[in-house]
Amino acid sequence: MLKREGRVRIPSGCAISGIFSKSGTPMNGETIIKSIATMHDRSNGLGGGFAGYGIYPEYKQYYALHIFHDSTDAKHDCERFLEEHFDIINLSKIPTRKVDSITDEPLIWRYFVTPLPTKLAASALDEKEFTGQCVNHINTKIDGSYVFSSGKNMGVFKAVGFPEDVGRFYKLEEYEGYSWTAHGRYPTNTPGWWGGAHPFAFLDFTVVHNGEISSYDANRRFIEMFGYKCNLLTDTEVITYIIDYLVRKQGLSFEEASHVIAAPFWSSIDKMEPAKRAQYIFLRRQFAELLITGPFSILLGFDGGVMALNDRLKLRSMVCGEKGDMTYFASEECAIRVIEPDLERIWSPAGGEPVIVRLNKDVQ
Repeated sequence: MLKREGRVRIPSGCAISGIFSKSGTPMNGETIIKSIATMHDRSNGLGGGFAGYGIYPEYKQYYALHIFHDSTDAKHDCERFLEEHFDIINLSKIPTRKVDSITDEPLIWRYFVTPLPTKLAASALDEKEFTGQCVNHINTKIDGSYVFSSGKNMGVFKAVGFPEDVGRFYKLEEYEGYSWTAHGRYPTNTPGWWGGAHPFAFLDFTVVHNGEISSYDANRRFIEMFGYKCNLLTDTEVITYIIDYLVRKQGLSFEEASHVIAAPFWSSIDKMEPAKRAQYIFLRRQFAELLITGPFSILLGFDGGVMALNDRLKLRSMVCGEKGDMTYFASEECAIRVIEPDLERIWSPAGGEPVIVRLNKDVQ
């Protein structure tokens, strides 16, 4: 039986945190655990998770599939499908340690794969679309298996528990990456379960989210027309698919995607200079069903960067900080100060204003 939230409703609950090195300097997972743990009281133990980028340099040309299996039968069915569509370079259990507060864990496995050339050629798809369709197949057609991470040189680690316990459970101190995001969950409308913990991931995109999406049904109905399936019992899942659709499939920049999901009010667009006004009008009309309404703050991780974004009314907190080549994000300033007390700059982005950081151009 799924463990569900209590009766106390805390709409401003949930905690998000992120750290990013523009120079690509590897950072131990302990740092992001320390940051998110500072906001312990914003969670209730029903979900925690992390996304790290640059953590698999020895397998960076392969897709790293992190998969929950409910049973050995589900695992066998899933692996049979993988063998039919991918060359499996390496597979193993994801290392974990015993943590008393983390219970009822599924089978947690990792597969480094690359599409079989014959299957890829027969599909007439590019590599990412082929892999994405295979991930969707597993998550919708293979009962008891769920791919919760599917990008290259990155990985998601999540569970039911407080985030600091989840970090210890997955031994994140043994990983190093140039980018980390984290989430502590306080579910108010949806169940607390392993698949519903954040981050939500699809290919190399990951999303952690604090808030509530009142436009979820409209967003879901639109995005599911393009092959995505929202079946993880939480509204945040749809944000990841919206980003994938807008950026990977439609070719929008991250800035343009932010203007779709957190679009300015029409009254603000009317005051823009003509060229800018025309662009915003096009985006609002072309992708009207993908406007996300309701309070939210999100951190979007992607290959080589991070984007932070508030809803246009700034109904959820978001603080950003900088020092040297490092950029920090969190729901509360304390979560940044605890890992970098001597900041050069700290600010709260305006509602609907994206903060996007990327690796320096000389970083491979």
